[in-house]
Amino acid sequence: TRYLCLLRQFLRVTKQYLPHIARLCLISTFLEDGIRMWFQWSEQKEYIETTWGCGFFLATLFVLINLLGQLGGCILILSRNFVQYACFGLFGIIALQTVAYSILWDPKFLMRNLALGGGLLLLLAESRSEGRSMFAGVPTMRESSPKQYMQLGGRVLLVLMFMTLLHFDTSFLSILQNLVGTALIVLVAIGFKTKLAALTLVIWLLAINVYFNAFWTIPAYKPMHDFLKYDFFQTTSVIGGLLLVVALGPGGVSMDEKKKEW
Repeated sequence: TRYLCLLRQFLRVTKQYLPHIARLCLISTFLEDGIRMWFQWSEQKEYIETTWGCGFFLATLFVLINLLGQLGGCILILSRNFVQYACFGLFGIIALQTVAYSILWDPKFLMRNLALGGGLLLLLAESRSEGRSMFAGVPTMRESSPKQYMQLGGRVLLVLMFMTLLHFDTSFLSILQNLVGTALIVLVAIGFKTKLAALTLVIWLLAINVYFNAFWTIPAYKPMHDFLKYDFFQTTSVIGGLLLVVALGPGGVSMDEKKKEW
């Protein structure tokens, strides 16, 4: 009960700022990757050209699309202009990188990319006005609004990040972490006590991110620096998606919403 009171107080105090912080966290991985494309232009182009044997022109085009698509999308989202188009553009970037970097065959990185897509779905839902549909002819009644299903899809995809954090060993701490983590991600997915569960996951994920992905402690010339940096900003983006859930709630397709009707 005390935790619930603290949550309500936290939401009251941060109501004005939380969506802005959530959006900034959410686009952080795209911002970092876009900047990296600029500073590592030659390395990225050479990697794509060597891996795919696609030639200079296509490799250059790939890096250019990633650079402009990500930085442009981030600017549009932060300025609140053409947010829906920016989200679709970033969806395209995720799909392009999933194929180009062979992420499709790596379950861990694929689930993280899907979780990132879940965050974008929530951002897309947040950018839509309740009474308007993106799709011609689709009813905008509350029960059938595409926005509600975007929020559901976003929540379900977000929890995939936590499946990559489960440790399958027999130590008491790992078993406890797995049980608590699984309970929380199920609550977020079905939309029960959603804000409380999402905020708890934010705190948990933030602690894990700072502890395990501390790229600033590794010299920049070591490969591990870039690997941890990538993980850090991807995790920060998922935190941003969860903060959107905390700020805006689970949407209409959730047990919390059904409880109000009951």
